[in-house]
Amino acid sequence: MDVVSETAKAARAERGPYRKGVQRRQEIVSAAAQVFAERGYNGGSLRSIGERVGVSSASLVQYFGTKEGLLTAVLEEWARESRPAGTDGLRGLAWMRSMREAMVYNATHRGLIELFLTLTAEATNPAHPARTFVQHRYAMVVAEHQRHLHEAVADGEVTPLSETEVEQEARLFVAAMDGIELQWLLDPRVDLLELFDRFLESTLARWAG
Repeated sequence: MDVVSETAKAARAERGPYRKGVQRRQEIVSAAAQVFAERGYNGGSLRSIGERVGVSSASLVQYFGTKEGLLTAVLEEWARESRPAGTDGLRGLAWMRSMREAMVYNATHRGLIELFLTLTAEATNPAHPARTFVQHRYAMVVAEHQRHLHEAVADGEVTPLSETEVEQEARLFVAAMDGIELQWLLDPRVDLLELFDRFLESTLARWAG
């Protein structure tokens, strides 16, 4: 008996069902992201998610355990997808300018923005299951903006700012990005990139003094 051959056959047999399971799991996460973006977490039922991929609520539970487990998978996927590429190695104002690439990405991934802003609004409720994720996400993003603004100050790219001013400017920058995206979602006349470019250039000019 060829043990190596038999082992290879067994591995191939397992890969088929495993691959299908991974694919189905991704389909469910994508469907859940759409439902949560449209109806919010509270309004999006397991049944409505299952209907989009042709599975029962019981099947969703088999994959994710609970509705909160499915939400966690959706948020993890959003975090991976929304991370802007090409920012490694950038510092100071070069990094701040690279946020335009994030907006370019967002402009072609409307569903991700709808999902995040919907869940962010819901997460103002202390009992919401996404609250901890959203709090951590904002803390991380603000801290990242602070770090690069500190670099810009240290490199002489902007006028000196106190620690408090750096934090406030970082929060304003993040808030402006979210606000611009929200207006874009609500009003088709809004040009997302044009509005962000105007905000970015006016902010950099103000920082330059």
